[in-house]
Amino acid sequence: MFISNAYAQAAPAAASSDSGLLGMLPLVLMFVVLYFVMIRPQMKRQKEHKAMIEAVQKGDEVVTAGGVLGKISKLGDNFIHLEVSNGVELQIQRSAITQVLPKGSLK
Repeated sequence: MFISNAYAQAAPAAASSDSGLLGMLPLVLMFVVLYFVMIRPQMKRQKEHKAMIEAVQKGDEVVTAGGVLGKISKLGDNFIHLEVSNGVELQIQRSAITQVLPKGSLK
């Protein structure tokens, strides 16, 4: 009468293997961009920081991660003695050094 008959539709064709590769392309591109924007610069900064820490020597003026400025008075394998004032020394880890200042910065 007023209701028409409903017929089943044909099943869609099977997806080819090319569509799987094209589906992964955005994910691969995102990883490549992430590598060049975030991972590579971070590795470069770590390498520069490691070289700076290995190159410090007695008498260098440095800034620590906590913002303390001082002159290196003694060097050890993992720790450094930092003279922050006359007769006042702090023992800090080498990795806490963030910047080496030019000679004569501290008076």
